[in-house]
Amino acid sequence: MDGTKAGKEIEAAARLILSAEYIVALTGAGISVESGIPPFRGPGGLWTKYGEPPMDGYRRFLADPKRWWEERLDPRRRRSLGASIRGAKPNPGHLALAEMEGMGLLRTVITQNIDSLHTEAGSRNVLEIHGNARKLRCIGCGARFPWEGFDLSELPPRCPECGGVVKGDTVMFGEPIPEDVLSRCLEEAERCDCMLVVGTSAVVHPAASLPLMVKNREGVLIEVNPRRSELSSLCDIRIRAPSGEALPALVSALKRLRG
Repeated sequence: MDGTKAGKEIEAAARLILSAEYIVALTGAGISVESGIPPFRGPGGLWTKYGEPPMDGYRRFLADPKRWWEERLDPRRRRSLGASIRGAKPNPGHLALAEMEGMGLLRTVITQNIDSLHTEAGSRNVLEIHGNARKLRCIGCGARFPWEGFDLSELPPRCPECGGVVKGDTVMFGEPIPEDVLSRCLEEAERCDCMLVVGTSAVVHPAASLPLMVKNREGVLIEVNPRRSELSSLCDIRIRAPSGEALPALVSALKRLRG
């Protein structure tokens, strides 16, 4: 990417990162599109094809969790997102962020994605603000469990810790972000003086408010996105390239500048 405008922006971004004290990445659907996982919105998006899920989904779950589980386990209702996630592998963008963490530069990845690819890529400090499609969560005590091996012989399933109702870990419309995750995301944004904003449209709150917190504290925002987002005008650097190309190039620039 050297010699292009994106290459110059990557060089500038690397210098800003090396001068920062606490770097956090916020990632959205764009980083996982390159792993074959379709986005929700826009061309080819799941909601574009199938329509958005009900805005009162969590209320419906609470009203009849048994019915939700019966529908969730019905193979006729399984959509392409689940199949895409099950077959997806981390791409060079995920791997580059994990490498930045290993270099001691990136402190945390806050992701809006539910696919677990950051963890599979090797990132250790990952906050999944919208949950994880491969996990279950008790709505009583908040305990999380892997889907695999969990007892689903009775519906709705019950938490082995407290006896509460268990649902998928992914956050539904109308459902509050789990307090343990949200509080940590806010803490990381408060500490952050340089945020990488990767592959997100920056329209879904509260995740979209995290870069604003950094900017309000005079921190630096670096956007990696082939398209303009709601946040673009506030970003100090805008790298207009897919994350699978831009982030490995950024790691290379960081290594070179560090010597």
